[in-house]
Amino acid sequence: MPNIETLCVQAGYTPGNGEPRQIPIIQSTTFKYNTSEDMGKLFDLEASGYFYTRLQNPTNDMVAAKICAMEGGAAAMLTSSGQAANFFAVFNIATSGDHVVASSAIYGGTYNLFAVTMRKMGVEFTFLSPDCTPEELDAAFRPNTKAVFGETIANPALTVLDIEKFADAAHRHGVPLIIDNTFATPVNCRPIEWGADIVTHSTTKYMDGHGAAVGGCIVDSGKFNWMADPEKFPGLTTPDDSYHGIVYAEKFGLAGAFITKATAQLMRDFGSIQSPQNAFLLNLGLESLHVRMKRHCENAQAVAEFLASNENVSWVRYCGLPGDKYYSLAQKYLPNGSCGVVSFGVKGGRKAAEAVMKKLKLIAIETHVADARSCCLHPASATHRQMNDEELAAAGISPDLIRLSVGLESAEDLIADLAQALA
Repeated sequence: MPNIETLCVQAGYTPGNGEPRQIPIIQSTTFKYNTSEDMGKLFDLEASGYFYTRLQNPTNDMVAAKICAMEGGAAAMLTSSGQAANFFAVFNIATSGDHVVASSAIYGGTYNLFAVTMRKMGVEFTFLSPDCTPEELDAAFRPNTKAVFGETIANPALTVLDIEKFADAAHRHGVPLIIDNTFATPVNCRPIEWGADIVTHSTTKYMDGHGAAVGGCIVDSGKFNWMADPEKFPGLTTPDDSYHGIVYAEKFGLAGAFITKATAQLMRDFGSIQSPQNAFLLNLGLESLHVRMKRHCENAQAVAEFLASNENVSWVRYCGLPGDKYYSLAQKYLPNGSCGVVSFGVKGGRKAAEAVMKKLKLIAIETHVADARSCCLHPASATHRQMNDEELAAAGISPDLIRLSVGLESAEDLIADLAQALA
């Protein structure tokens, strides 16, 4: 298999003789067929092809194939956002009456999706600290548990998940592990190699890398055996009446069942498709991802070291710092670097943190992260404001926390900006 650098540039699309060198944008809602019989084969899932972009589009599939290769998966699909990717990944196997175990240290939007919206749909979630013991993890499972969910590097708590611990527990209980790998990207961590079964991304972040296009992706490892306990996953192991009784796990095998069902059912019904234009922009970002991630990590390391030495900073969280709680886990799962996001607290608490942010000149206040341009956010009053203090604490977020997304600028200039604001 080619190295990750080559996959970033070349995977997913190989032009034929005289064909476009760059992935073409198929900006069409629909596709023409010569006969109804030809189109009918698509509706019966008897042939591969395209008939309506609400379900699939060739541009999207080429870009999904690249991300699939980068993660070492078997099949992948693009979605309209990272939120859509996480929703589809869970809802594809857990529906009303089911239960999911999740790390409590996850993105606030994902927490709200799980704890509020999906609960209204009848799916119950148990949230556990990523630092829980294997015994505590085992105790959270129920007979109706269908999946385990976590983030490689939590946004914005920056906890590093012990993927093997969560994978072992999931597999002991016969369910897949779903990992959101947005912050690490496959350049710095490939969760499937550590036991994850399904990987999701907000491609809006480092994969796009330029704040240009919202999107998401789901990658299936193709390794989880849905038929080992067919009663646990009826959506994949029993006939789908909307497709003439097809059983996904039988017809498409381990490598294709999960993504085919997510496309044929969920994308068909919810229509959370990524636009072909956004997929094209995403691919441009992917081509330089391996170069950018190295610079993000170098800059973040320098900034984290500066903050750790500053008298007005009360604490710094970055797993590249030797004293960080997650340093050893980062050395195991992220030996080449983690991400460009640093969390820190300012002496004086919430008001002091807000005051520092107002003084920044180069670093902008944005509800965004993982961009070429440096930006920062106060999660307690923004992305996580729907959480109470107890929920914030469980997610690893304190009122004084500033989430700093270190970009690709000069580290010297970024440190100078922070220094004047903290002074």
